[in-house]
Amino acid sequence: MQNERSQAASVRPRPAYPAYRALLWLIALGLLLGFAFQGTRGLWGPDEGRYVDAALQMLDTGDYLTPGYSPDEVNFSKPPTTYWVLAAAIKLGGRNSWAVRAPYALAFLLTMLALYGMGRRLLPEKPWLPALVYALSAFPFVTANIVSTDVFLCLCEALAMLGFVCAAFGEQARPARRHLWLMWLGWGLAFLTKGPPGLLPLLAVIVFIAGRDGWRGLGRYFLPSGLLLFLAVGLSWYAVVMLRYPWLPHYFLQQEVYNRLFTGAQRRHAGWLGWALVYLPTLLLGSLPWWLSLLRGTPGVLRAQNWRSWRQQHAVAWLLALWFALPFVVFCLAQSRLPLYLLPLFLPIALIVALELRDQIDLHTAQHRAWVLMWVIALLSLKASAAYLMHPPNDNRLIAQQFRQQIASDRYAAMIFIQNTAQSYTIEEETLWGLRLYLDKPVYGIAMLAPDAGQSLCHALHKYPSSLVIIDSYLAPRKIERELQACGIRGMTRVDSWRKRVLEQVQS
Repeated sequence: MQNERSQAASVRPRPAYPAYRALLWLIALGLLLGFAFQGTRGLWGPDEGRYVDAALQMLDTGDYLTPGYSPDEVNFSKPPTTYWVLAAAIKLGGRNSWAVRAPYALAFLLTMLALYGMGRRLLPEKPWLPALVYALSAFPFVTANIVSTDVFLCLCEALAMLGFVCAAFGEQARPARRHLWLMWLGWGLAFLTKGPPGLLPLLAVIVFIAGRDGWRGLGRYFLPSGLLLFLAVGLSWYAVVMLRYPWLPHYFLQQEVYNRLFTGAQRRHAGWLGWALVYLPTLLLGSLPWWLSLLRGTPGVLRAQNWRSWRQQHAVAWLLALWFALPFVVFCLAQSRLPLYLLPLFLPIALIVALELRDQIDLHTAQHRAWVLMWVIALLSLKASAAYLMHPPNDNRLIAQQFRQQIASDRYAAMIFIQNTAQSYTIEEETLWGLRLYLDKPVYGIAMLAPDAGQSLCHALHKYPSSLVIIDSYLAPRKIERELQACGIRGMTRVDSWRKRVLEQVQS
């Protein structure tokens, strides 16, 4: 295995002008695909509005440690990295959709550059090819326009694996410290972005190193300074908020670990076949136009007569297989499943496809350049169609326009959605959090069937005496009016109805 590493290092040519020119073209492509039509689409609920609302809450309150949807409701379902990035983008670019989505275009480009760095080590003759495959793959391209945690997580894991690839396939037998520091910085950022799921590729790293160098070889990668860097970056926020909220350890273990892994509490395609319904179409359609090459490039571990010999002779393919397979198995076993969870797996997919096509893709030929151009036009057309032609019912910008037509926004200071539920999950999913970006009003979600519903409602109304109350169609308006009166509200005006929901303007 040492011979393979030295051979890979010896054939790696010095960067030449054509390589830099290819890198410049790659950056131009990433900027085009990432930023074209970015910000022209409104926020689609529920997830996009919820993330942006939490960032706005941080900006409005100055509390950057405690994520929350409203002044009264904290939310620790995700670590703060996504909220911090969105808050910084809004601070710099203003309260608009372009500022919100710009970090995702930038993360898309930086992920491409990380793949380029891995390509320099694993595919020195065409280092740009893995980044090109990733950029032109349908799923990474589409997700670069979606407000989520997964795009940033993918970037963090790309940085971590870039450090590992450079360390494991370097020119020297002993990994360079700067590469290991990059790897542990990436793992720390991944953990700060999405918690334990961000460390799933680390399982592949451990298995690969143990198989290639033995268990003692792990010590060269788990150096103390790297682990301290990981702890400082990845765990410092958790330590601070756990001291502030002593109930958080139980919440993290029960809600965010146990429920997501072993129960269907999140109502996200649980059950034995849920993974197939979600993940197989994501992989099949998301890897377009490369999926045939992906099937051909899948390592033939099962076909190898001598598995140990195959693993030693195909170290890179073995690493990529582990990088994809181990996290994918965990995703399939977990009972909370969404397509975006698979986005980081398109990093090893891009490398697998690039290794398979390295002798077939030649952008010096007019045919291949024309093919890339046509596919770029198709991707941009898809993005433009989503921006200008698609208006789903949960388009928060369109809904904000509807509210403005029914009542002037200067007549109320906050929006209170009263839902016919006792579950906080329903509040998260059905409250229109994204209206805060367009109407510049705090948004509350009240679970009217919860034991503390009356107290929560009164607290919101006392903080914002002039509010617009949106009543669930399954709730009797007169009952809610009595609840409002119990909170000391005397002025109530029936404004109109919106999607069968009653709108009440209240004034204490």
